[in-house]
Amino acid sequence: MGFLFFGKKKQKTEVTKKYNLGMKKTRTGLLGRLKQVLTGYNSVTEELFDDLTDIFIMADIGVETTLDFIEQLKEDPRVKECQTTAELQPIIVDKMFDLYLKGEIVNNNLNIQKDGLSVFLFVGVNGVGKTTTIAKIAARLKKEGKKVLLAAGDTFRAGAVDQLEEWAKRVNVDIVIKKGATDPSSVIFDALNEAKNKKYDVLLCDTAGRLQNKAGLMAELAKMNKVIEREVPNAPHETLLVIDATTGQNGLSQAEAFMEVTHVTGVILTKLDGTSKGGIVLAIKDKYNLPIKMVGLGEKVEDLEYFDLEDYINSLFDEDEDE
Repeated sequence: MGFLFFGKKKQKTEVTKKYNLGMKKTRTGLLGRLKQVLTGYNSVTEELFDDLTDIFIMADIGVETTLDFIEQLKEDPRVKECQTTAELQPIIVDKMFDLYLKGEIVNNNLNIQKDGLSVFLFVGVNGVGKTTTIAKIAARLKKEGKKVLLAAGDTFRAGAVDQLEEWAKRVNVDIVIKKGATDPSSVIFDALNEAKNKKYDVLLCDTAGRLQNKAGLMAELAKMNKVIEREVPNAPHETLLVIDATTGQNGLSQAEAFMEVTHVTGVILTKLDGTSKGGIVLAIKDKYNLPIKMVGLGEKVEDLEYFDLEDYINSLFDEDEDE
């Protein structure tokens, strides 16, 4: 890969500006420390790499990922040719692209079917913003011309059902609810029939996030998947894990736990604008090979954006926005 983009910045779109604003906490923290370290050395030394290791671990890139990243950085032939530490920064940026992409084309788009119904399952522990995320995606898909239906499948918490119902009204999409229901699969079954009969384009299904009862959650998700696959062949088309970016390494533990109980196809990171440690994006992709599908860059409905690797990495280092 060769994504050196210093000196030829991507044209600033509204989305790019949103990334720059949303990533400011991470940028001022990470870039500030990075600049201090790079300007503190006259040449590229082992001590410099030790300091860089500390910075990236603190940015939530994770210990294993950071150690691999630093090792690959050291082995890059361009590093041996660096006359000054300033020349190291664009190489670091380049290696970040490599870390995420690993020489492959990564599909960050939602898997929406060209014909027929698309079914998405949303998983994640309570409190990560799962219900709000579903509503924001519903609003975005509706704006894109899709006919969207929600399924209130988190029957374990009455509050979750009420919250999703309120959001459905707010973004003006339909919802299937079974008041007093205890079996989430029955809600999903009803929603699937409703979606098929009334020709909806996308069905977004909420689920419970009771990781403390992993066996029960596994059985619940397995039953849901069985019902979905029976009613819509090859569905669900996405199982999206919602993680709160501010939880850092705890978010990685959640990813691991949910991957044990269901087939996760991608991650949605909420509250990326609320953390000074935005490196979790790289950690999740490197450790679990899960693509980041969308990121939360603010509290408004329209602040949930499709993940753009170039905007993300540019926004980590774009000092102009802080001037």
